[in-house]
Amino acid sequence: MTTILVVDDSAVDRRIVGGLLAKETDWEVVYAVDGGDALEKMDGTSVDLVVTDLIMPEMDGLELVSEVKQRSPLVPVIIITSKGNEELAVKALQTGAASYAPKNTLARSLVQTIQKILSVAGQQRDEARLIGCLTGSQYSFELENDSSLIPPLISYLQEGATRIGLCDETERIRVGVALDEALVNALFHGNLEISSDLRDSDFEAYCKLVNTRKHLTPYGQRRIHVEATFTAEEGRFLICDEGPGFDPTLLPDPTDPANLEKLGGRGILLMRTFMDDVTFNNSGNEVTLVKKRINGAVT
Repeated sequence: MTTILVVDDSAVDRRIVGGLLAKETDWEVVYAVDGGDALEKMDGTSVDLVVTDLIMPEMDGLELVSEVKQRSPLVPVIIITSKGNEELAVKALQTGAASYAPKNTLARSLVQTIQKILSVAGQQRDEARLIGCLTGSQYSFELENDSSLIPPLISYLQEGATRIGLCDETERIRVGVALDEALVNALFHGNLEISSDLRDSDFEAYCKLVNTRKHLTPYGQRRIHVEATFTAEEGRFLICDEGPGFDPTLLPDPTDPANLEKLGGRGILLMRTFMDDVTFNNSGNEVTLVKKRINGAVT
């Protein structure tokens, strides 16, 4: 059973979030009214994930993210954003939150976001740290258009980053989230050429088009190419699709708080927040993500 802690000073909003999560039969939901109450709940309960509002009395969401990162680095925190607190939300992501869900799209984004974060975080909880003298490694993959290959690839690359001592457990989760966003973009938007606008407006039609294009030429024959290079100082991940690409100069600035509520830019925001460098090639079908070694990472 997965335990999710919902933190919000509004009883109405707690019920709304709890109602969405209650639909998942293997999730147990517990509640807290602010950050301080949440930390007390975590002292007495084994919590797998925290969903928190940002604006609360006593201890707000930003402070809670910082405390959870210090006390329980393996517990990811998802923040709920709303109009007017965009800058605080960006700070929370920079502080250690694993992802976010806009309040005006909770019904269609919250459960999916939680499932994604739990998938990334859950595979690493019981893994032992490898102690060795490895100084570098390199991997190359060629993936067909099958989304089931993404989680094991992310886990494999996370292990590589941990093995070389590039990141602690909190940063490992965030690296996984950034890689997931890049790989999903390469598959669905790159190779299959399907717009996120369709996903947001008609998810059923989006899924049908995905299944159709997997078997059509040229979409189905395209591949995703992944190269990962680890050294003692950084991890470098190159992800390239075989789609037509796009003009990277036309991307809106996802770090602008004004764009936080736009679901279409959340992947770029998460990649640029969680990685130290994110660059696209001129054709827009290749992205390079760089994660530099952090102080205190275990070698």
